[in-house]
Amino acid sequence: MPHNPYARLFAIPGATAFTLGNLVARLPMGMFSVSAVIMISGARGSYALAGAVTATGLAATAVVAPWTARLVDRHGQARVAVPATVIAALGSLSLLLCVRNGAPDWTLFVSYAATATTPNTGGMSRARWAHLLKGDARAVHTANSFEQAADELCFMLGPVLAALLCGTLFPEAGTLIGVVLLVTGVLVFAAQRATEPPPQDRTDPSAGTKSLLRARGMPALLIGFLATGAVFGSLEVVTIAFADERGHKAAAGVVLALQAAGSCAAGLVYGAARPRGPLGRRHLLCAAAMAAAMTLPLLAVVATGSLIVLSGALLLAGMATAPTMVTAMTLVQRRTPEGRLNEGMTLAVTGLLGGIACGAAGGGWAVEHLGSAAGYGVPVAAACCALLLSSARACATSTPARRRPAAPHASNAAWPGRPCPRSRRRGSPRWRPPGPSPRRAGSCSGRC
Repeated sequence: MPHNPYARLFAIPGATAFTLGNLVARLPMGMFSVSAVIMISGARGSYALAGAVTATGLAATAVVAPWTARLVDRHGQARVAVPATVIAALGSLSLLLCVRNGAPDWTLFVSYAATATTPNTGGMSRARWAHLLKGDARAVHTANSFEQAADELCFMLGPVLAALLCGTLFPEAGTLIGVVLLVTGVLVFAAQRATEPPPQDRTDPSAGTKSLLRARGMPALLIGFLATGAVFGSLEVVTIAFADERGHKAAAGVVLALQAAGSCAAGLVYGAARPRGPLGRRHLLCAAAMAAAMTLPLLAVVATGSLIVLSGALLLAGMATAPTMVTAMTLVQRRTPEGRLNEGMTLAVTGLLGGIACGAAGGGWAVEHLGSAAGYGVPVAAACCALLLSSARACATSTPARRRPAAPHASNAAWPGRPCPRSRRRGSPRWRPPGPSPRRAGSCSGRC
């Protein structure tokens, strides 16, 4: 086997094929929202309508995605992901036709809500790695790091590709090409049946209905994903506003791409390293590093006000987010019951998306009322919340150490047990062994 940990991953038969299909299917995830905003705002002349439509789609995804993931766990990835992708693709095409033909506004909300059935391809890929690498914690750590780097790469390239297609071709090009990429990638991914984890048929009817929120440590983890998502959402909005104030709004995408590039590089490096220490302690340290790193953009804009200095600060700050996400995803895998891994991963991604929406709203409010420079305090506050939640989770899930048994007395070393009270009163050195003994005349009652 090769010494490179990533080369060892892709030496597994079928791993390269399902990874390529998954990357093609994952790239449109960063394209659809930007394409929808450009397409709707250009045709209807309202950014408020475009934002409301995309927010409705996000809310529908938060409700539908866990149910889709539960079906994937129960019936298999290929049997559920392909029809769910077809429904989502039809929703995107319906949105495109409604916008192009001037349909009523309510049809836009209904069409975009249908895209909520899009399967969580990143979660399905992580589930395949967990199935193929079962029992190898180091290899699972490397696989999770690679998947996190792939997430950062897709969300970095997706908006840029969507803006380029909509600007150079026609406003509907981003949505149309995104649908083609999504369907093609899912079909290639689902065709790799040899690496697919087997479906989990539950004989216990209550096992499928019990909420994962009752799993030990899972609520704190999901709220931590919410706080981490708020870091990403607020950074995006505040950075765009700061670049606009400096007269370089077009450069905001490049500045944000540096933050994603730093996270992608850090994820790959972190995956190649050997994980040491308990997983909960590593997550706590990574969350502390992220909270400290988020102060760099705030210090850069307050001290210098330079967009170039801010770019370097965001590059360094991004290096602390990927290790935090990798350890958090690994904790979700540990806390998720057997046979429900896709559902657990989807809940984590749903919490992350909800945090992005909340962070974007909070960052926008801070920019409007306090200024763009002060707005960088929002990601700092969100990162500190993630650190506090990580600390609370570590305290709640820690197992207290058992007390060591007291060392036996020197005279009791050869024959452990308790002294017979009757013999001790007579000064006899005899010791009774542990356990009940038959009652004899002239002896104690045996209860000692």
